[in-house]
Amino acid sequence: MTTATAPEHQQPAAAPGLRVVDTVLVPPSSSDSAPPPPESSLPLTYFDIFWLHSPPVERVFFYRLAPDADVDAIVSNLRESLSRAVRAFYPLAGHLRLTPGTTNRYELYYRPGDGVAFTVAECDDADIDSLATDDPKEVAKIAPLVPPLPEGGAVLALQATLLSARRGLALGVAVHHAACDGAASTHFLHTWASAATCRDDGAQAPPPPVIDRSLLPDPRGLYDIFCEAKPSTEEMEFVKMSPDQLLATFTLSKDDLQCVKDAVAGEAARRGVAPPRCSSLVATFGFVWWCYQRAKEEAGHGDEQPTCLLFPVDHRSRMKPPLPEKYLGNCVGPAFGLAPKGELAAAGAGGLFSACAAVAAAIDEAVSGIGTPSVDAWMERIREVGAMGTLSVAGSPRFGVYGLDFGFGRPAKVDIVSVAKTGAVGVAERRSGGGGMEVGVSLQPAGMDRFRKCFADAIARVAVELI
Repeated sequence: MTTATAPEHQQPAAAPGLRVVDTVLVPPSSSDSAPPPPESSLPLTYFDIFWLHSPPVERVFFYRLAPDADVDAIVSNLRESLSRAVRAFYPLAGHLRLTPGTTNRYELYYRPGDGVAFTVAECDDADIDSLATDDPKEVAKIAPLVPPLPEGGAVLALQATLLSARRGLALGVAVHHAACDGAASTHFLHTWASAATCRDDGAQAPPPPVIDRSLLPDPRGLYDIFCEAKPSTEEMEFVKMSPDQLLATFTLSKDDLQCVKDAVAGEAARRGVAPPRCSSLVATFGFVWWCYQRAKEEAGHGDEQPTCLLFPVDHRSRMKPPLPEKYLGNCVGPAFGLAPKGELAAAGAGGLFSACAAVAAAIDEAVSGIGTPSVDAWMERIREVGAMGTLSVAGSPRFGVYGLDFGFGRPAKVDIVSVAKTGAVGVAERRSGGGGMEVGVSLQPAGMDRFRKCFADAIARVAVELI
């Protein structure tokens, strides 16, 4: 594999205690029998253009290392295996640009010699035990573990940071959302992990990505509609991150989720109405949204002003014809859960019922609306809900982030760091398994204290009293 030292401006800014050892550009692997991928341009679709000005999606994976781990070999293997993964996902080694000769057409442009920035760093001030925890931690301490996207339109950057006493490793990932959605970016990570473990034992590696934007036609001209109305960077950041911003993880076990479902069904029976379809995802979103609204100081029981839970829905299987599951790009649309603030702030089963019913209705609306004129209004609706107060969602339990083993064990903890900038909550499968969910929440200290209390009280009530 050939690597090139990244230009000086691509070096991540070192935070206190963080020392950048090296940054290289890792190109797609090649050999005499397999030359590098040819120059290519991948046009952005109407699903992609929405994210053109979005801040990068940032994740950090925390791994514990064995006392006798060969750290140098681990880092070398990460770099070597990265080149093989990049070969399969070579558009991610390119950069976003305005298509030559156009005024509003953008593309992901790759040419031989392009590569993905891979940084190796050390941080003696960061201890794996204090970072791989659910307890609140300062975003300022973990943000430097994720590299910035290099200038010039890069869409992917990676950083391996050795933590205190080399007892842990933090793998930071920054992805531009215009290049691909969470399903595609985590597909890349699973491919990289497979390459790193050199699965010659017969274990099945992930299938390759489907790199073909012609599979997503645009007969109704949605690209032009979305391009004209695409949000600015400021509009994509629903909150402004404060210097004392915290990030904490809250876990809902399978039993907790069943209690939520039972409480919602019980409230529906009390009201004499049909219960909403309450899957584990609906129960998670509804429960967290309910707690979030109750924790807000200004929440009042008589407040009829609407508030919104904004979350993504994957439409690959709903396109006509359906897109392949491993399509490389974006194919997610927004779902809008709407409910009066006062209803959500209610402490009893009524608030939880309203939240879950709104989430279930939002999914039904999103699914039935794909391919209809209602899609044209996505941008306008996003602006409307942004003005009324919005909690958004990032991640999915379907991504399997806790299954990412690069040869030195599964992650001890995974955080979506970018939720601190976007005002979202990050969702993943429960790392201990068993069908539960993890939710990452970023708030200032006072807000975090209120949310932790509301969350703990609500768990106790649904578990013990079924509200």
